[in-house]
Amino acid sequence: MDYDITHAPETKAGIAGDDAQQVYDTLMRTFEDYKAENDTRLQAIEKRRGDVLAEEKVARIDAALDAQQRKLDELALKAARPQLGSAITPVPAAREHKSAFDAYIRFGDTAGLRALETKAMSIGSNPDGGYLVPDELEHTIGERLAVVSPIRAIAAVRQISGNVYKKPFMITGPTTGWVGETAARPQTGSPQLDALSFPAMELYAMPAATANLLEDAVVNLDQWIAGEVELVFSVQEGTAFITGDGLGKPKGFLAYPTVANASWSWGNLGTIASGAAGAFAASSPSDVLIDLIYGLKPGYRQNASFVMNRRTQAAVRKFKDSTGVYLWQPPATVSGRASLIGFPLVDAEDMPDIAANSLSIAFGDFQRGYLIVDRQGIRVLRDPYSAKPYVLFYTTKRVGGGVQDFDAIKLLKFAAS
Repeated sequence: MDYDITHAPETKAGIAGDDAQQVYDTLMRTFEDYKAENDTRLQAIEKRRGDVLAEEKVARIDAALDAQQRKLDELALKAARPQLGSAITPVPAAREHKSAFDAYIRFGDTAGLRALETKAMSIGSNPDGGYLVPDELEHTIGERLAVVSPIRAIAAVRQISGNVYKKPFMITGPTTGWVGETAARPQTGSPQLDALSFPAMELYAMPAATANLLEDAVVNLDQWIAGEVELVFSVQEGTAFITGDGLGKPKGFLAYPTVANASWSWGNLGTIASGAAGAFAASSPSDVLIDLIYGLKPGYRQNASFVMNRRTQAAVRKFKDSTGVYLWQPPATVSGRASLIGFPLVDAEDMPDIAANSLSIAFGDFQRGYLIVDRQGIRVLRDPYSAKPYVLFYTTKRVGGGVQDFDAIKLLKFAAS
């Protein structure tokens, strides 16, 4: 079978559903081929004779499998993206804001937006800092990011109106116990609280437009802005939520201190060693994934997900359980996620590759473990001067993030111990 991994299927709106089913069917057939070829490779290893051809075929099918999964993700992403505009008639104030914003974007006319700010008695909307986009556009950008950004899709998200979100978290609860009906009630211990702060940092994009685009009345500029900033915002967010250092950006969960899970304490993320430096253990390599799952407390496992990049997936895709069933499984439905040992598997290309002491696999309940804060309001500043003849749109939003429950996320460390 010839595996072409270079050509994506047609994604026109009218046939996107059919394409998704075709790609899904191809993915399932490719996975069956992958299992057959990998079984052949394993049999050759068991007979203590290497089969170079089998190794190459497995690698080629593995690449094709990744390509089909990527195509399916792209089609599912397109289908999941919300569209601007709805059958519901907007309220007059929203219509007025949208009309004024459109005039500003197309022609640089600020009179309408200034009038709205005066009417609202706004003191925080300095024209030099841009103007707030309509609520509908802000909501659409937020929904698009939730679909595109891998960590945002599984983490908790809060909207705030200030620059910092402060959250008290109970590290240990009050002491409890059983008592008889007439027995004395001893005084209980006090709970321990930790005050966590999540500052919102500024994230920006600067899409450019030509005069012809802005003058074209058919072009939906709201949709254009949402599409232009979506990729830039999602890429920057995806990196920050995983590896960000917290300086001018959110703090990623891999930037926090780590300790061996057996010695876990609040403020650190627990790690489990793979059993070999920069690799899985030579004997029973998949056992460490089971250890990682059960390193998480039962209350967190119910909503847990694996997070890793595709190159790490290629390594775990070869693992089987004791009955010969592959631990990695393709999505059960066209719009579903691949799974690993029955848990959803999230693709995050910013996760590190397998290397000595790398933290290449995360497992946890990210809804409880990682918090993303979005400050309300996305601003756009029109700049027709800096890059003539193009018009730049300096678009900013404020977002923060960090670990909120250090017991909800565990990491696999590729080390001997």
